[in-house]
Amino acid sequence: MSLRRKLLLVALAMLALPWAGWQFVRQMEVLLRQGQEQTLIASGKALARSLAAINAELPPPGGALYVHALETPLQIDGYADDWLDLRGYSQNLGPPQDAQKLKLTLAEDAGWLYLLIEVRDTTRRRADARDVQVRLADRVELGLVRATAERSYLIASAAPGSFDAVAQGADGAGLPLTLNGEWQEDAAGYRVELRLPRAQRPERISLRLVDAGGSSDSVVALERLPLLAYSEALADELAQFAPEATRARLVSGEGWLLAESGGLDVVAAAPAQEPSALARWSYRWLIAPALQGTRALAERRPRLDAAELWQALSGVPSTSWRAGASQGDVVLVAALPLQVRGETRGAIVLEQVNTALPLLTDAALQRLAVISVAALLLAGGVLFVFATWLSVRIRRLRDGAERALAADGRIQGRVPLTDTRDELGDLARSFQQLLDAVGAYTDYLRTLASKLSHELHTPLAIVKSSLDNLEHHPISSDARAYVVRARDGVDRLTHIVRAMSESSRMERAIASADAEDFDLAEVVRGCADAYRPLAAPRRVDCDVPAQPVPMHGAPELIAQALDKLFDNARSFTPETGWIRIALDVTPDGVLLRVANQGPELPLAMQGRLFDSLVSLREGPSRGEAPHLGFGLYVVRLVTERHGGSAAAHNLASGEGVEFSLRLRGMAGELPPSRRRTRH
Repeated sequence: MSLRRKLLLVALAMLALPWAGWQFVRQMEVLLRQGQEQTLIASGKALARSLAAINAELPPPGGALYVHALETPLQIDGYADDWLDLRGYSQNLGPPQDAQKLKLTLAEDAGWLYLLIEVRDTTRRRADARDVQVRLADRVELGLVRATAERSYLIASAAPGSFDAVAQGADGAGLPLTLNGEWQEDAAGYRVELRLPRAQRPERISLRLVDAGGSSDSVVALERLPLLAYSEALADELAQFAPEATRARLVSGEGWLLAESGGLDVVAAAPAQEPSALARWSYRWLIAPALQGTRALAERRPRLDAAELWQALSGVPSTSWRAGASQGDVVLVAALPLQVRGETRGAIVLEQVNTALPLLTDAALQRLAVISVAALLLAGGVLFVFATWLSVRIRRLRDGAERALAADGRIQGRVPLTDTRDELGDLARSFQQLLDAVGAYTDYLRTLASKLSHELHTPLAIVKSSLDNLEHHPISSDARAYVVRARDGVDRLTHIVRAMSESSRMERAIASADAEDFDLAEVVRGCADAYRPLAAPRRVDCDVPAQPVPMHGAPELIAQALDKLFDNARSFTPETGWIRIALDVTPDGVLLRVANQGPELPLAMQGRLFDSLVSLREGPSRGEAPHLGFGLYVVRLVTERHGGSAAAHNLASGEGVEFSLRLRGMAGELPPSRRRTRH
């Protein structure tokens, strides 16, 4: 991260002031909400007491069966296609380990009460209700209770289709004698669909399911469950006591909607009090706490399923907030248990839409926001200007330090900012001292080879002459072996001193070489032709453009560098291998490549091969001259003299190594009238 960005981040610390004001406003909003919650809970408790005082028809405790209201009659065919909208609200009445084994759905219209019984049963035993074997078959026993009258019906069928269930029991005044319905089956089980006149609607229903095809008789029994339905009378009573501008809903202990009054319509405000779109957005996303209320409560459904409701049914009032239909509106929800003589009979759910004007539009808060933003912009601008000025000085120091030290370690200039009297000036002076020390040490290393070769020449000559004289004197055979070893060491030292002297002379020769215009393709092609006899039986391939490749430089130096690369490639290429020389023209110069088949380069050495005294060759045998690694160092010097760079890498195929020289030409071209091309 840049220094300017860091200082801008420091300037962001001033955001603590508007943040503190923002937190204060949020806390005030929380307190206001808590006050509204307590008010709505108190209204709900008063509503519950009022309903109990007037002996309203409240839901009974315990389980019950809910009857859905229909606008159009249903067709009794056993396929349940007309029940699609209601099957999502089917009541699972099966045993705890398999609640979906038995499902029951009830609905009614102006003339009929409809029942849909769904049984999951994959092991079927069939018999008609009038068959003597019916007690060994799958069956449903339905009981209807109305006031003191009660009748039961045996429902079974030997095959899908229509059935008649005859009533059992004499005391059944007001209940039907026969139930007509349809029985249909599929792979998962069977369905029973029937209806009875609404005038004969029971008050309670008993249901007993017998699965005779299981491992043992499986019986599901439900005894005299009351019927619940939406009540307009109860809704009218609810509307009398519900607070204004509030939607009130009364639900049973299982969440079934029994009555509803009011709505979530927003009370129209005066134009001067109507919050703007920005104020609504600010209130919703900046001030209002997290809205975690159940959004499903916003819809009108036969059965409510929300965490707030279940908490209220457990006996503890619950409140929540959720987003309203309009941007910036929030809805307060309060759910309270409906208790009669200490017994929970259901719950009351109250909802209010809050269209309060966002507090951020208050004049004081606006002034705080304006002052905070102005201070932040001013501080940020000052820090940005200062950071820019500081960054420019640091980059100038960095660029100067990079330019002052050349790639070969020579000092090319001085570090800027050494005259300033601040911390950057101290840093610049430290850099300059370090560069001076590096330059002095580099000069020492550059002249070390010539100094050593000069200083070692005379001692080596004395040792060599002494060994020559010693050979003319009689000595034992054991001592002669030591003399031979000493002479071998002297010869190797002599070779090292000579190589060091040649390296120093080569550096001076490369630095003082004259430049001329020549055809680089012709030089490379001629060198390749000369290498083929030397490399035999190895194959030497040459890929050079047919047209001339003009270059301004020293052709002898390039040929010498190519000789070094060829000698290096030949020493690592097996006798059956190949050596490839290629010349390519690039937008910024030319690329000379020498590749050979053989062992790959270690990754750690690829960047050091062109340094002095670095070699990957194995140690020489007795009598062989040591390899000091000056060849590739000379290649690098020649390349840099021609404004380029040298690199080495392994071939992608893994067959060997490739050395590449990127050449741009020597600086200081001759005038066109004096140019000549060498062939």
